[in-house]
Amino acid sequence: MAEKSAAGNGISATTLPFRPNERILCFHGPLLYEAKVVKAEMWDGTDPDTPEPGPHYFVHYKGWKQTWDEWVDESRALKFNDENLSKQKALKQAALQASKKKTIVVAAKHAAPSTPTHRADSESELQRGRKRARESSVEKTREECDDPSSLAAAQAFMSTTKGPDVKLPIPNALKAQLVDDWERITKDKLLVSLPRKPTITELLEQYKEYRRSAKDRRRPGRRDEEVADEIIEGLKMYFDKALGNVLLYRFERYQYQQIRERFPDKPPSDIYGAEHLLRLFVQMPGLIAHTNMDDDAVQLLRENLGEILKYMHRFTKTLFAEEYDNASPAYVAIAKAA
Repeated sequence: MAEKSAAGNGISATTLPFRPNERILCFHGPLLYEAKVVKAEMWDGTDPDTPEPGPHYFVHYKGWKQTWDEWVDESRALKFNDENLSKQKALKQAALQASKKKTIVVAAKHAAPSTPTHRADSESELQRGRKRARESSVEKTREECDDPSSLAAAQAFMSTTKGPDVKLPIPNALKAQLVDDWERITKDKLLVSLPRKPTITELLEQYKEYRRSAKDRRRPGRRDEEVADEIIEGLKMYFDKALGNVLLYRFERYQYQQIRERFPDKPPSDIYGAEHLLRLFVQMPGLIAHTNMDDDAVQLLRENLGEILKYMHRFTKTLFAEEYDNASPAYVAIAKAA
């Protein structure tokens, strides 16, 4: 299905670094896999459904079903040579080591409540000890994963022994947004102003209206609409459960505690906005890899999530905050102590 939606959107090129039928190594998630170039095209960026200009390749991964065939940009393709084969081996070894460490962290995370409390004065000494051990493990993993392009790299590594991860096509502009978000919070000590406008709930409702009214697309059937609506509701549920555990940077945790106290009856999706929702898309491949979904269901989910990302990319200026708030000296002191 990826081939049908992307083919014909680019300008055929015969001078690209990789040619049809060429054997290459291709990034899929954090690892490299052997693949074959099926098509090679130079995209001009004029098609709204394929907005990223530059060389693109439709690839088939060796030994994988055709449902995994996809278009990739040049940054994910490497020559099939000894140097890159060594890189492939090193990445695999690093992934296996990370997966062993992550097993302990995941066990601790699932033992934690979905909305962690910071009121240690009401806990027993034993509970405090367990909490410190759990937070220490999670903190270590977060320090390793504070690269904004792989906020959940450890969870993605967990899937390497179970099969390939689901690759979501995050546009380069949104990757840049992730980097800016990370720098503002972890380096500049700024905070996203909350509650956001639009909230995640409002953003997804706007997307549903946009999806129904878009004139440049084939009118979807009723069943397609129902599936899309179910996926949107599931995405909100994932966000509400994941935010307090794995989507926040350390500096934001005190803000999270404050906002939960201000709005105890509101789910996070009615408070937070596009900045934090985008972080969930980085997490999704690892989450999907641990479900029992069949290939067709995974493909359907990937397509729908990809459409939401395209929408967020198209309306970046109205969905993402241009400025973040300065944290007060009192906040900085409490955040450091916590």
